Amino acid sequence: MATDIAASPPPPDIGNGTQTDVDTPVPLLRRIWTNYVFVKVRKAFTVVFVVANATFFLSRAMPGDPIDVMAGRLTQGGMSMAEARAIAINSLAYDPDAPLLRQWWEFFAGLVTLDLGNTINRPAQSVTEAIGAYLPWTLFSIGMGTLVAVTLGLFLGMVMAYWRNRFLDHVLSVLASVLGAVPNYLIAMLLVIGGGMYLGWFDPIDLRGTLSPGVSPGFTLEFFGDAFYHALLPIITYVLAIIGTWMLIMKASTTEVLGEDYVTVARARGLQDRRIASSYVGRNAVLPLVAQIAISFGTLVGGAIFVERVLVYKGVGGLLLDAVNYRDYPLLQGLLIIITSCVVIANLVADLLYSRLDPRIRN
Repeated sequence: MATDIAASPPPPDIGNGTQTDVDTPVPLLRRIWTNYVFVKVRKAFTVVFVVANATFFLSRAMPGDPIDVMAGRLTQGGMSMAEARAIAINSLAYDPDAPLLRQWWEFFAGLVTLDLGNTINRPAQSVTEAIGAYLPWTLFSIGMGTLVAVTLGLFLGMVMAYWRNRFLDHVLSVLASVLGAVPNYLIAMLLVIGGGMYLGWFDPIDLRGTLSPGVSPGFTLEFFGDAFYHALLPIITYVLAIIGTWMLIMKASTTEVLGEDYVTVARARGLQDRRIASSYVGRNAVLPLVAQIAISFGTLVGGAIFVERVLVYKGVGGLLLDAVNYRDYPLLQGLLIIITSCVVIANLVADLLYSRLDPRIRN
C-alpha cells in the first residue's frame, strides 16, 4: 500500500555556514549620534555651553557689581555715595535689583540666538561690535607667532635629534629649556626694557597700539606693513614663549622615530638622508604633534591678557581686563565665550585633521 506523504519544505540549515542571518540595520539617528565627527562637534558645543554658564555665575560672584564699581570711582572725587549711585544707575545699562534667574534666562535666550547683548558701560555698543574691534588683532599676532614658533621649533628639534649629544644639541637644549621656563609676560618686559630702553633697537612708545595715526584699515601695503610693525613685539614674544617647548617635543619625537625599523630599512636600501628625513622621519615625527598645535594656540590666547597689557597692544587681552575691572558682565561673558570657542575650535580642527592623517583613531 502506497502512503502519500505530504511534501514539506526542508528544515533550515542552521550553523553549517550555507545561510546567514540578516542583521537588523542600525537606525540612522544612532549612526549619526555615534559618528566620530558628530561626537567631536557635540563635545565641542557642550564645552562652550558649560563654560558660558559657568562664566555667567562666576562673574556675578565677584565682589561688587557695575553700579558699585562706578559709584566707588565717583566718590573718589568727593561725591556722596547716594549721588554717585544715582548717576551710575542712570548711566549704566544694568538693573541691580533684577533677579538672578531672570538675568540668566535673558543671557541663555541671547546665547541660543547668538545675541550677546550690549555692554554695560557703553549701552549703545553691542558686545559683538566691541569684541570685533579687538579680536582680529589678537588672532593675527597669536596666529603669526604660533606659525613661526611651530615651524622653527620643528626644524630645530629635528636638528637636535640628528646632532644629539653634540655641542649644537647641548646649546639648543639649554636654550629651549630656558625659553620654556620663562613666562610670556616676562619675555615681553625683557624685550621692552632690554631691546628698547638699553640697546635702543626700537622705540617702545612708537610700537604701542595696533596702527599708527593716519593709517586706515584696507587692502593696502601701507596698512599691512604698519599692522605687522605694531604687532612685531607681540609676535616675537609668542615665538620666544613656545618655541623652546616645540624644540624639545620635536627632538623627543624625532629621536623615537629614528630608532624605528623602517628608518633602518630605508638606510639599508641606500636612500638619501634628505629623503629619509623628509619622507620617513619628519612626517612620522610630526604626526603625533598635530593636536599639540591647538593646545599651544589656546595657551597663547589665555596669556594674551598679560602680554597685551605690557606691550600696550589693543587686543582682547586688554579688553578682558577692563571688563573684569568695571564688572561689565555681558562683555566679560562674550569675551570668555569667544576665547573658549577659539580654543575649542582649534582643538576640534586638530582632532579632525589627526583622524584624517591616522584613520585608526576613529575606531
